Amino acid sequence: MPDASNSSAPRQLDVAIVGGGLAGLYAIHRLRGIGLKVRAYEAGSGIGGTWFWNRYPGARCDVESLEYSYSFSEELQQDWKWPERYGTQPEILKYINHVADRFDLRRDVQLDTRIKSAVFDDKANRWTLKTEAGEEIQARYVVMAAGNLSTPRVPDFKGIQSFKGKWYHTGLWPHEGVDFTGKRVGVIGTGSSGVQMIPIIAQQARQLTVFQRTANFSLPARNGPMGEEKERRHKAEYAARRAAAMETPFAIGGHPKPTQKTLDVPEAERLETYEAKWAEGGSISYLYSYTDLLVSKEANDTASEFVRNKIRSMVKDPKTAELLAPKDHPIGTKRLCLDTNYYETYNRPNVTLVGVRSDPIQEITPTGVKLASGATYEFDALVFATGFDAMTGALKEIDVRTTAGAVLRDHWEGGPLTYLGLMVSGFPNMFVVTGPGSPGVKTQMIASIEQHVDWIADAIDHLGKHQLDRIEPTPKAEMDWVHHVNQVADSTLYPLANSWYMGANIPGKPRVFMPYVGGFDRYKKQCDAVAAKGYEGFSLSRHDAAAARS
Repeated sequence: MPDASNSSAPRQLDVAIVGGGLAGLYAIHRLRGIGLKVRAYEAGSGIGGTWFWNRYPGARCDVESLEYSYSFSEELQQDWKWPERYGTQPEILKYINHVADRFDLRRDVQLDTRIKSAVFDDKANRWTLKTEAGEEIQARYVVMAAGNLSTPRVPDFKGIQSFKGKWYHTGLWPHEGVDFTGKRVGVIGTGSSGVQMIPIIAQQARQLTVFQRTANFSLPARNGPMGEEKERRHKAEYAARRAAAMETPFAIGGHPKPTQKTLDVPEAERLETYEAKWAEGGSISYLYSYTDLLVSKEANDTASEFVRNKIRSMVKDPKTAELLAPKDHPIGTKRLCLDTNYYETYNRPNVTLVGVRSDPIQEITPTGVKLASGATYEFDALVFATGFDAMTGALKEIDVRTTAGAVLRDHWEGGPLTYLGLMVSGFPNMFVVTGPGSPGVKTQMIASIEQHVDWIADAIDHLGKHQLDRIEPTPKAEMDWVHHVNQVADSTLYPLANSWYMGANIPGKPRVFMPYVGGFDRYKKQCDAVAAKGYEGFSLSRHDAAAARS
């Protein structure tokens, strides 16, 4: 709970960490390990970040459990048993709490504490953070570990407050759960959370109506109980598997790198490969079929059409099948969903799909939903699976500025600017974990978290060993990196999709491709090279406190 001593002197820290999810917890462990006094501030009433908030039915990781886990402790890797191929939200949250207790991290987490502002005093060389409750914290360094998908977006539909039934957002799900038995339910949104929850709600609801603006590609997860032999073999090779993952674009091992271009392979052989990948389940394996699926539209068309044909074969009503078959973006350029019986759900007599691209939602009425055509639908409950203000939302919610006049919201007005996704010019001693300009959201997130936090810890340690206490990227290094991120994105098919990678789900948000898609492997090598060259592109200095006081 927050400290009651609002009137007392500000808490003094070496590092203040914003966020108590997977990144914030590892930052506590790693930074404490180099002798720093740290504390993490978490808005929720429990730790876990994304996995604390996203409790909607069917919430599950789309990376296999044995990969989606911390690698910093061999004992932890060997001891923890995952019950299924893909971890459920409750199981992942149980794991996170186990890690917090095992490594005594909880004592440095302050829950129910939302950071309202962060101001860097240029003369004092310190950050002052203020909480919504009025508490002040001062720290030499700040680590923003607030998450990429932590700012839920509820669309500003006209009349939403007039709805007499209950409405929910997937990212703000009631902890006690929701029983939809016998109810008429409307789900708005068919992204990853919608794809996961729709089959489960369909089993409970009397009538389920799904409102889809954009069809998304989804592949079968092929989830099931964790096989004992698979687990034993994986754990015996954990070190080698983790090392191999570091050499891949997605930071996920276990999938042989493709060696052939799509159109160099005869069609029959190509279809056989896609069929095998479909049967295997998982998204990385499918995108790893050939070397050029994310850079050649002609190549991608073959993979996209294969999945569209699968949808047509699974969904009995041809009109519904065509509505579900994505045609406005290449496969893999938006978040590729994994599902269990998603498409088959539309064969149920109690499930209806409504396309709202041609007939948009006009308003939420007291009894349901009204479309532009005048068509109305009545519901007892509405579910918004409408996603998040991704990658920049959490940071822009905090008033981040400096006494020298820099304001983060202004600096990012035309889109996020970072160097390596790790720091922002004009904001000294503020680090960002898996932020815009990093490959975070396009990778196995925990691998990216560990890589980022290790780099940050090494940088702070380097400063201390060289009697330095300030680091920030040069504006040129920042602009060069942003240019490189955009150049790499433009050499791929990613910008062809209106995705949350580009902020397309937020009205008025600048359309800038935010993640680095050059691959985790290339990115890590670049970060390591920058550090090896004495933090090339960064300005490192010593602050003279005595001179500042005079």
